[in-house]
Amino acid sequence: MITITQDAVEHIKGLIPEEDRVEKGLRLYIEKGGCSGLSYEMKIDIQQAGDSMIESGGIKVFLDEESSKYLKGSTISYNTGLTNTGFRINNPNAKQTCGCGTSFEA
Repeated sequence: MITITQDAVEHIKGLIPEEDRVEKGLRLYIEKGGCSGLSYEMKIDIQQAGDSMIESGGIKVFLDEESSKYLKGSTISYNTGLTNTGFRINNPNAKQTCGCGTSFEA
């Protein structure tokens, strides 16, 4: 469903203490808004009823049912550098994205 690159796995590990990784993970979800209509959101959270879960390299990523539809086939990566540092989502379902890459049109 979703691919998580090793760079993203390592960064998520740095955000969640090892003892909390049993129940906590990265929640990736979609909200209405942003310059292209839908925006990507992330937070550290626990699994909720109805969530799907992806495990990779010792971390978990949680997706609610509605967000899963928009994110199917996506790749989550983490870029470092002088500019554009942060998580990036390569979403094959996005028909159009904004210049900063944080919102898209499905």
